[in-house]
Amino acid sequence: MKQRIITGVVAGALFIIFLVLGNLPFTLLVYALAAVAIYELLKMKNIQIYSIPGILALLITFSLLLPKAITLNFLEASVYTKLDFLLIGVILLLIYSVLVKNHFTFDDVGFILLSTVYVGMGFYYLIETRNGGLEYLIFALLIVWTTDSGAYFIGRKLGKKKLWPEISPNKTVEGFVGGIITAVVFASIMQMIFPISSSWIALIVIAIIASIFGQMGDLVESAIKRHYGVKDSGNLLPGHGGILDRFDSLLFVLPLLHFLQLI
Repeated sequence: MKQRIITGVVAGALFIIFLVLGNLPFTLLVYALAAVAIYELLKMKNIQIYSIPGILALLITFSLLLPKAITLNFLEASVYTKLDFLLIGVILLLIYSVLVKNHFTFDDVGFILLSTVYVGMGFYYLIETRNGGLEYLIFALLIVWTTDSGAYFIGRKLGKKKLWPEISPNKTVEGFVGGIITAVVFASIMQMIFPISSSWIALIVIAIIASIFGQMGDLVESAIKRHYGVKDSGNLLPGHGGILDRFDSLLFVLPLLHFLQLI
């Protein structure tokens, strides 16, 4: 527990510094986080990051991470889009599978592509949310952190009915609901201090949906780890696991907030 607290304080402080700085420092941090997340996923599948598929996975992820400002200024001036880069990655990975005589299979290609979209687009919205305004990213972080805390403490105190034991044995229905209620309470407090939405009803609905999606993001990552037989996605953060363990909920919440046009 002591190690978990120390890691949380140090990592949290560093993240807040970059969060406040924004712009290029924050973008570079997100690129580094995404690179580690891709490494963690590839490791589950026993694909080396320094292999040809691993390097292609990184390049595809980095192309998906390109902020909107860069794509508007440079990519639109050319004939290429992010989708083109993704397609080029697909072609190169498929060619590689033939060259190595199916030691790297079609299934491996699919795993890499899904991993790059999952990580690349999720972290892309982390950059875009910060560029859209610090308050929106704080709102998203508040939803995720209060949902996690509420689900943990309420589930531990009142939890009886298992939510999804095949995926995450410790999660309960009571904790799931408690996380949503906690997120709504803290989102309402933030709305009173620093209004995020012009409508209270819209804010509460968004908070509920975001809390549900955040918990689903956590369950998705748990399902991935259970499928590949790993406890944590990595060990970069002692006591907390890996980058995916810390950002799994956020990777679902941030795209949702954009789709709901809050940001």
